[in-house]
Amino acid sequence: MSFQVVIPARHASTRLVRKMLLDIGGKPMVVRVAERAARSAAAEVIVATDHAEIEMAVRSHGVRVLMTKVEHNSGTDRLAEVADKLGLDDDAVFVNVQGDEPLIDPALIDAVAAELYAHPDAAIATAAKPMAAAVDFFNPNYVKVVCDVTGLALYFSRAPIPFARDAFAGTKNILPAGLPALHHIGIYAYRVAFLKRFGTLPQCPAERFEALEQLRALHHGYRIAVKVWPGTVEAGVDTAADLKRVRERWHDLNRG
Repeated sequence: MSFQVVIPARHASTRLVRKMLLDIGGKPMVVRVAERAARSAAAEVIVATDHAEIEMAVRSHGVRVLMTKVEHNSGTDRLAEVADKLGLDDDAVFVNVQGDEPLIDPALIDAVAAELYAHPDAAIATAAKPMAAAVDFFNPNYVKVVCDVTGLALYFSRAPIPFARDAFAGTKNILPAGLPALHHIGIYAYRVAFLKRFGTLPQCPAERFEALEQLRALHHGYRIAVKVWPGTVEAGVDTAADLKRVRERWHDLNRG
């Protein structure tokens, strides 16, 4: 199994200014992400950015960095440009690790890459975690996924799926036993052949209404393999409160 990790690092951020460069234990956040990714089985870790300040910060810490276009609409488009710049074969595999997840588990990165290799009929692999709380299941900020018997995604939604019609007619405060409620984890492995094609695919109505890019792939017939992850998933950084929590957690994990 051979793969590369690519970390899209866009400079613009609506909620946290200069988020990629914020300090985590004495280093920029994106560098901490790269360090975690380097502990996976990846052959190489690359940061793909659109800003010279991020490029300089990453390069100064010995991490490979590639400059990409400012106008990309998504991290997937940025990965496609990296694949093009590197001249990779169609069967090469990238794992997209978000630049705001400095506590990501390297084993999760490996597991998603392995899931793609285990499904030669899939263009993409991702991960999901069983849900236990009804309040999360009904929260539209928690994306849910339903899979088929082989572990391939049938649909992703912000809505509560699969919906337990009879059980929820009584109460929505608890999840019924056996409900396969899966919370999607935003990490992806891609075959380069798909990345080359993705930018030419038109959006579909479901993607526009749900605001979920992966629905475009499903709409156009591409299969997405889902690794059900049993381990802990450390949250990323979107807000100042997240930053405080991650800094404290990082300190706890690296104490001594």
